[in-house]
Amino acid sequence: MDRADATVCFVPREVFSQTRQSLETLYRRTHEPFSLVCVDGASPPDVAEYLRRAAVRLGFTLLRTDRFVTPNESRNLAARWAIERHAPRHLVFVDNDVIVSKGWLGALVNCADETGAWVVGPAYYEQLPERNRLHMFGGECRIETDEAGRRAYYEKHHLPHVPETEIDEPLVRQPTELIEFHTALVTREAYEAIGPFDEGLHCNSEHGDLCLLVREAGREIWLEPAAKVTYTPPQRLSEADREFYFLRWSEAWLQANSQRMAEKWGLDAADDGNAEGAWVVSHRRQGLNSLGQLRRLIGRKWAKSIEKRIVDPIERSANRRAYPFEQFAFRAPPRVTVLHDAVAVAAVA
Repeated sequence: MDRADATVCFVPREVFSQTRQSLETLYRRTHEPFSLVCVDGASPPDVAEYLRRAAVRLGFTLLRTDRFVTPNESRNLAARWAIERHAPRHLVFVDNDVIVSKGWLGALVNCADETGAWVVGPAYYEQLPERNRLHMFGGECRIETDEAGRRAYYEKHHLPHVPETEIDEPLVRQPTELIEFHTALVTREAYEAIGPFDEGLHCNSEHGDLCLLVREAGREIWLEPAAKVTYTPPQRLSEADREFYFLRWSEAWLQANSQRMAEKWGLDAADDGNAEGAWVVSHRRQGLNSLGQLRRLIGRKWAKSIEKRIVDPIERSANRRAYPFEQFAFRAPPRVTVLHDAVAVAAVA
Protein backbone atom coordinates (compact mmCIF):
# COMPACT_ATOMS: atom_id res chain seq x y z
CA MET A 1 0.00 0.00 0.00
CA ASP A 2 1.86 3.11 -1.20
CA ARG A 3 -0.88 5.71 -1.65
CA ALA A 4 -3.89 7.12 0.18
CA ASP A 5 -6.44 4.73 -1.30
CA ALA A 6 -8.15 4.02 2.02
CA THR A 7 -10.54 6.13 4.05
CA VAL A 8 -11.01 5.16 7.67
CA CYS A 9 -14.58 5.64 8.89
CA PHE A 10 -14.32 6.03 12.66
CA VAL A 11 -17.72 5.54 14.32
CA PRO A 12 -19.29 5.10 17.78
CA ARG A 13 -20.24 1.59 18.84
CA GLU A 14 -21.74 1.50 22.34
CA VAL A 15 -19.88 4.05 24.49
CA PHE A 16 -17.97 7.31 24.03
CA SER A 17 -15.45 7.18 26.86
CA GLN A 18 -12.91 5.10 24.90
CA THR A 19 -12.90 7.42 21.87
CA ARG A 20 -9.72 9.29 22.71
CA GLN A 21 -7.58 6.24 23.40
CA SER A 22 -8.84 4.48 20.28
CA LEU A 23 -8.34 7.44 17.94
CA GLU A 24 -4.96 8.52 19.28
CA THR A 25 -3.64 4.96 19.05
CA LEU A 26 -4.92 4.67 15.49
CA TYR A 27 -2.98 7.75 14.40
CA ARG A 28 0.13 6.80 16.36
CA ARG A 29 0.31 3.27 14.95
CA THR A 30 -0.90 3.74 11.36
CA HIS A 31 2.02 4.65 9.12
CA GLU A 32 0.32 3.98 5.78
CA PRO A 33 -1.34 6.99 4.12
CA PHE A 34 -5.06 7.36 4.77
CA SER A 35 -7.82 9.89 5.24
CA LEU A 36 -10.31 9.70 8.09
CA VAL A 37 -13.94 10.65 8.58
CA CYS A 38 -15.16 10.63 12.17
CA VAL A 39 -18.82 10.55 13.14
CA ASP A 40 -19.57 12.09 16.52
CA GLY A 41 -22.95 10.60 17.36
CA ALA A 42 -24.05 13.19 19.93
CA SER A 43 -21.26 12.43 22.37
CA PRO A 44 -21.11 14.11 25.82
CA PRO A 45 -19.46 17.55 26.05
CA ASP A 46 -15.95 16.43 27.04
CA VAL A 47 -15.68 13.93 24.18
CA ALA A 48 -17.24 16.39 21.72
CA GLU A 49 -14.70 19.05 22.68
CA TYR A 50 -11.83 16.57 22.36
CA LEU A 51 -12.98 15.57 18.88
CA ARG A 52 -13.31 19.18 17.75
CA ARG A 53 -9.73 19.92 18.78
CA ALA A 54 -8.39 16.62 17.47
CA ALA A 55 -9.99 17.12 14.05
CA VAL A 56 -8.02 20.33 13.56
CA ARG A 57 -4.80 18.94 15.05
CA LEU A 58 -4.83 15.62 13.20
CA GLY A 59 -6.57 16.82 10.03
CA PHE A 60 -9.63 14.60 9.79
CA THR A 61 -13.22 15.35 8.83
CA LEU A 62 -15.64 15.54 11.76
CA LEU A 63 -19.41 15.12 11.40
CA ARG A 64 -21.69 15.54 14.43
CA THR A 65 -25.28 14.35 14.65
CA ASP A 66 -28.02 15.93 16.74
CA ARG A 67 -29.03 12.61 18.32
CA PHE A 68 -27.66 9.18 19.09
CA VAL A 69 -27.28 7.13 15.92
CA THR A 70 -27.10 3.43 15.17
CA PRO A 71 -23.78 2.01 13.97
CA ASN A 72 -25.10 1.55 10.43
CA GLU A 73 -26.34 5.14 10.37
CA SER A 74 -22.85 6.27 11.39
CA ARG A 75 -21.16 4.05 8.82
CA ASN A 76 -23.36 5.33 6.02
CA LEU A 77 -22.76 8.97 6.98
CA ALA A 78 -18.99 8.45 6.87
CA ALA A 79 -19.02 6.30 3.73
CA ARG A 80 -21.21 8.67 1.74
CA TRP A 81 -19.09 11.64 2.74
CA ALA A 82 -15.92 9.80 1.74
CA ILE A 83 -17.25 8.60 -1.61
CA GLU A 84 -18.63 12.00 -2.58
CA ARG A 85 -15.41 13.86 -1.75
CA HIS A 86 -12.45 11.48 -1.71
CA ALA A 87 -13.31 8.69 -4.17
CA PRO A 88 -11.39 6.12 -2.10
CA ARG A 89 -10.65 2.62 -3.25
CA HIS A 90 -11.29 1.13 0.17
CA LEU A 91 -13.53 2.06 3.07
CA VAL A 92 -12.24 0.81 6.41
CA PHE A 93 -14.69 0.91 9.29
CA VAL A 94 -13.29 1.15 12.81
CA ASP A 95 -15.35 1.31 16.00
CA ASN A 96 -14.40 3.82 18.67
CA ASP A 97 -13.52 1.13 21.22
CA VAL A 98 -10.90 -0.66 19.11
CA ILE A 99 -7.12 -0.55 19.59
CA VAL A 100 -5.27 -1.20 16.33
CA SER A 101 -1.82 -2.75 16.03
CA LYS A 102 1.01 -1.58 13.79
CA GLY A 103 0.64 -2.59 10.15
CA TRP A 104 -3.08 -3.25 10.43
CA LEU A 105 -4.22 -0.98 7.61
CA GLY A 106 -1.65 -1.98 5.01
CA ALA A 107 -2.34 -5.65 5.72
CA LEU A 108 -6.08 -5.25 5.12
CA VAL A 109 -5.60 -3.26 1.91
CA ASN A 110 -2.98 -5.67 0.55
CA CYS A 111 -5.28 -8.62 1.23
CA ALA A 112 -8.14 -6.96 -0.64
CA ASP A 113 -5.89 -6.08 -3.58
CA GLU A 114 -4.24 -9.50 -3.80
CA THR A 115 -7.37 -11.65 -3.37
CA GLY A 116 -10.01 -9.45 -4.99
CA ALA A 117 -12.10 -9.75 -1.83
CA TRP A 118 -14.96 -7.33 -1.42
CA VAL A 119 -14.65 -7.47 2.38
CA VAL A 120 -11.63 -8.18 4.59
CA GLY A 121 -11.55 -8.64 8.35
CA PRO A 122 -8.55 -8.75 10.70
CA ALA A 123 -7.76 -11.07 13.58
CA TYR A 124 -10.10 -9.78 16.29
CA TYR A 125 -8.83 -9.82 19.86
CA GLU A 126 -10.70 -8.75 23.00
CA GLN A 127 -10.01 -7.13 26.34
CA LEU A 128 -6.73 -5.77 27.63
CA PRO A 129 -3.84 -6.52 27.51
CA GLU A 130 -3.85 -6.27 23.73
CA ARG A 131 -3.63 -9.33 21.49
CA ASN A 132 -3.86 -11.64 24.45
CA ARG A 133 -7.18 -13.39 23.75
CA LEU A 134 -9.00 -13.81 20.47
CA HIS A 135 -12.50 -12.42 20.16
CA MET A 136 -13.06 -14.38 16.94
CA PHE A 137 -11.33 -15.25 13.68
CA GLY A 138 -14.01 -15.55 11.04
CA GLY A 139 -16.85 -18.00 11.22
CA GLU A 140 -20.05 -19.24 9.62
CA CYS A 141 -23.01 -17.14 8.51
CA ARG A 142 -26.00 -18.35 6.53
CA ILE A 143 -29.75 -18.71 6.34
CA GLU A 144 -30.72 -22.26 7.29
CA THR A 145 -33.95 -24.10 6.54
CA ASP A 146 -35.07 -26.93 8.84
CA GLU A 147 -37.07 -30.04 7.95
CA ALA A 148 -40.34 -28.16 8.37
CA GLY A 149 -39.21 -25.47 5.95
CA ARG A 150 -38.67 -22.82 8.63
CA ARG A 151 -35.91 -20.33 7.83
CA ALA A 152 -33.56 -19.00 10.50
CA TYR A 153 -30.41 -16.89 10.61
CA TYR A 154 -27.35 -18.87 11.71
CA GLU A 155 -24.06 -17.43 12.92
CA LYS A 156 -21.08 -19.14 14.52
CA HIS A 157 -17.73 -17.62 15.45
CA HIS A 158 -14.46 -19.48 15.01
CA LEU A 159 -11.98 -19.47 17.91
CA PRO A 160 -14.20 -17.35 20.18
CA HIS A 161 -12.55 -16.09 23.40
CA VAL A 162 -9.51 -18.36 22.98
CA PRO A 163 -6.25 -17.21 24.62
CA GLU A 164 -3.58 -16.76 22.00
CA THR A 165 -1.32 -19.23 23.83
CA GLU A 166 -3.95 -21.94 23.26
CA ILE A 167 -4.25 -21.54 19.48
CA ASP A 168 -2.97 -24.83 18.05
CA GLU A 169 -1.93 -23.57 14.60
CA PRO A 170 -0.84 -20.18 13.27
CA LEU A 171 -3.64 -18.04 11.88
CA VAL A 172 -3.40 -17.78 8.09
CA ARG A 173 -5.02 -15.63 5.42
CA GLN A 174 -8.16 -17.41 4.28
CA PRO A 175 -11.70 -16.93 2.95
CA THR A 176 -14.54 -16.90 5.45
CA GLU A 177 -18.30 -16.53 5.69
CA LEU A 178 -18.16 -14.00 8.51
CA ILE A 179 -16.38 -10.90 9.78
CA GLU A 180 -17.45 -8.35 12.37
CA PHE A 181 -17.72 -4.59 12.17
CA HIS A 182 -15.32 -3.87 15.02
CA THR A 183 -12.92 -3.30 12.13
CA ALA A 184 -13.67 -4.22 8.52
CA LEU A 185 -12.47 -3.20 5.08
CA VAL A 186 -15.24 -2.87 2.49
CA THR A 187 -14.25 -1.98 -1.06
CA ARG A 188 -15.97 0.96 -2.68
CA GLU A 189 -17.15 -1.43 -5.40
CA ALA A 190 -18.90 -3.54 -2.77
CA TYR A 191 -20.48 -0.58 -1.01
CA GLU A 192 -21.84 0.85 -4.22
CA ALA A 193 -23.12 -2.55 -5.38
CA ILE A 194 -24.89 -3.67 -2.20
CA GLY A 195 -24.94 -0.58 0.01
CA PRO A 196 -25.82 1.53 1.77
CA PHE A 197 -25.77 -0.53 4.94
CA ASP A 198 -29.25 -1.42 6.14
CA GLU A 199 -30.32 1.20 8.68
CA GLY A 200 -33.26 -0.98 9.66
CA LEU A 201 -30.71 -3.10 11.53
CA HIS A 202 -30.31 -1.12 14.72
CA CYS A 203 -28.27 -3.24 17.06
CA ASN A 204 -27.51 -6.74 15.82
CA SER A 205 -26.49 -8.86 12.81
CA GLU A 206 -25.36 -5.84 10.76
CA HIS A 207 -22.14 -7.69 10.00
CA GLY A 208 -24.04 -10.86 9.13
CA ASP A 209 -26.34 -8.97 6.79
CA LEU A 210 -23.32 -7.52 4.97
CA CYS A 211 -21.68 -10.95 4.66
CA LEU A 212 -24.87 -12.55 3.34
CA LEU A 213 -25.23 -9.83 0.70
CA VAL A 214 -21.59 -10.13 -0.42
CA ARG A 215 -21.83 -13.89 -0.83
CA GLU A 216 -25.24 -13.57 -2.52
CA ALA A 217 -23.51 -11.32 -5.06
CA GLY A 218 -20.96 -14.07 -5.73
CA ARG A 219 -18.03 -12.23 -4.16
CA GLU A 220 -15.61 -13.21 -1.40
CA ILE A 221 -14.84 -12.29 2.20
CA TRP A 222 -11.32 -12.85 3.52
CA LEU A 223 -9.46 -12.83 6.83
CA GLU A 224 -6.04 -11.24 7.16
CA PRO A 225 -4.27 -12.26 10.40
CA ALA A 226 -1.40 -9.84 9.76
CA ALA A 227 -3.94 -7.16 10.68
CA LYS A 228 -4.59 -7.34 14.41
CA VAL A 229 -7.08 -5.25 16.40
CA THR A 230 -8.29 -5.47 19.98
CA TYR A 231 -11.89 -4.78 20.93
CA THR A 232 -11.95 -3.24 24.40
CA PRO A 233 -15.44 -3.24 25.95
CA PRO A 234 -15.81 -1.06 29.06
CA GLN A 235 -15.15 -2.83 32.34
CA ARG A 236 -17.54 -0.48 34.09
CA LEU A 237 -20.08 1.82 32.52
CA SER A 238 -19.51 5.52 33.18
CA GLU A 239 -22.44 7.77 33.94
CA ALA A 240 -21.89 9.71 30.70
CA ASP A 241 -22.14 6.51 28.64
CA ARG A 242 -25.27 5.08 30.22
CA GLU A 243 -27.96 6.65 28.04
CA PHE A 244 -26.37 5.69 24.73
CA TYR A 245 -25.40 2.22 25.92
CA PHE A 246 -28.89 1.29 27.08
CA LEU A 247 -30.46 2.66 23.90
CA ARG A 248 -27.87 0.89 21.74
CA TRP A 249 -28.93 -2.46 23.18
CA SER A 250 -32.53 -1.50 23.96
CA GLU A 251 -35.64 -3.63 23.67
CA ALA A 252 -36.97 -1.18 21.06
CA TRP A 253 -33.93 -1.46 18.82
CA LEU A 254 -33.78 -5.23 19.31
CA GLN A 255 -37.44 -5.66 18.31
CA ALA A 256 -37.05 -3.44 15.24
CA ASN A 257 -33.85 -5.26 14.31
CA SER A 258 -35.49 -8.70 14.57
CA GLN A 259 -38.44 -7.59 12.47
CA ARG A 260 -36.15 -6.19 9.78
CA MET A 261 -34.02 -9.35 9.58
CA ALA A 262 -37.15 -11.52 9.31
CA GLU A 263 -38.65 -9.33 6.61
CA LYS A 264 -35.45 -9.02 4.60
CA TRP A 265 -34.32 -12.64 4.64
CA GLY A 266 -37.69 -14.40 4.80
CA LEU A 267 -37.18 -15.72 8.31
CA ASP A 268 -40.12 -17.41 9.93
CA ALA A 269 -40.21 -15.37 13.11
CA ALA A 270 -39.07 -11.93 14.16
CA ASP A 271 -38.07 -13.43 17.47
CA ASP A 272 -35.91 -11.48 19.92
CA GLY A 273 -35.63 -14.62 22.04
CA ASN A 274 -33.30 -16.37 19.57
CA ALA A 275 -29.57 -16.70 20.17
CA GLU A 276 -28.74 -13.28 18.73
CA GLY A 277 -31.51 -11.57 20.66
CA ALA A 278 -30.54 -13.33 23.89
CA TRP A 279 -26.97 -12.08 23.43
CA VAL A 280 -28.19 -8.48 23.10
CA VAL A 281 -30.18 -8.70 26.34
CA SER A 282 -27.29 -10.34 28.19
CA HIS A 283 -24.83 -7.78 26.88
CA ARG A 284 -27.10 -4.90 27.88
CA ARG A 285 -27.22 -6.18 31.46
CA GLN A 286 -23.44 -6.00 31.62
CA GLY A 287 -23.96 -2.26 31.82
CA LEU A 288 -25.64 -2.69 35.21
CA ASN A 289 -22.70 -2.01 37.50
CA SER A 290 -24.68 -3.36 40.46
CA LEU A 291 -24.69 -6.86 38.93
CA GLY A 292 -20.91 -6.99 39.09
CA GLN A 293 -21.07 -6.08 42.76
CA LEU A 294 -23.70 -8.77 43.35
CA ARG A 295 -21.52 -11.45 41.72
CA ARG A 296 -18.61 -10.50 43.92
CA LEU A 297 -20.75 -10.60 47.07
CA ILE A 298 -22.62 -13.89 46.61
CA GLY A 299 -20.78 -15.65 43.78
CA ARG A 300 -21.62 -16.14 40.13
CA LYS A 301 -23.88 -19.17 40.61
CA TRP A 302 -26.33 -17.48 42.97
CA ALA A 303 -26.07 -14.16 41.16
CA LYS A 304 -26.96 -15.87 37.88
CA SER A 305 -30.10 -17.35 39.43
CA ILE A 306 -31.17 -13.97 40.83
CA GLU A 307 -30.39 -12.31 37.52
CA LYS A 308 -32.60 -14.75 35.61
CA ARG A 309 -35.54 -14.80 38.01
CA ILE A 310 -35.63 -11.23 39.30
CA VAL A 311 -33.29 -8.86 37.45
CA ASP A 312 -34.18 -9.89 33.89
CA PRO A 313 -37.94 -9.15 33.95
CA ILE A 314 -37.48 -5.93 35.92
CA GLU A 315 -34.65 -4.69 33.72
CA ARG A 316 -36.46 -5.47 30.47
CA SER A 317 -39.59 -3.71 31.65
CA ALA A 318 -37.59 -0.67 32.75
CA ASN A 319 -35.79 -0.52 29.42
CA ARG A 320 -39.08 -0.62 27.52
CA ARG A 321 -40.36 2.29 29.59
CA ALA A 322 -37.18 4.30 29.07
CA TYR A 323 -37.09 3.67 25.31
CA PRO A 324 -40.64 3.10 23.99
CA PHE A 325 -40.76 1.20 20.73
CA GLU A 326 -43.06 3.73 19.06
CA GLN A 327 -40.67 6.59 19.85
CA PHE A 328 -37.28 5.02 19.24
CA ALA A 329 -37.64 2.21 16.70
CA PHE A 330 -38.31 4.35 13.64
CA ARG A 331 -36.94 7.88 13.54
CA ALA A 332 -36.28 10.56 10.96
CA PRO A 333 -32.68 10.84 9.72
CA PRO A 334 -30.44 12.79 12.10
CA ARG A 335 -29.38 16.36 11.39
CA VAL A 336 -25.68 16.44 10.62
CA THR A 337 -23.28 19.34 11.23
CA VAL A 338 -19.87 19.43 9.54
CA LEU A 339 -17.56 20.61 12.30
CA HIS A 340 -14.35 20.20 10.31
CA ASP A 341 -13.95 19.49 6.59
CA ALA A 342 -10.42 18.20 6.10
CA VAL A 343 -10.71 18.24 2.32
CA ALA A 344 -11.80 21.89 2.19
CA VAL A 345 -9.02 22.89 4.60
CA ALA A 346 -6.44 21.04 2.52
CA ALA A 347 -7.67 22.71 -0.66
CA VAL A 348 -7.29 26.17 0.85
CA ALA A 349 -3.85 25.34 2.18
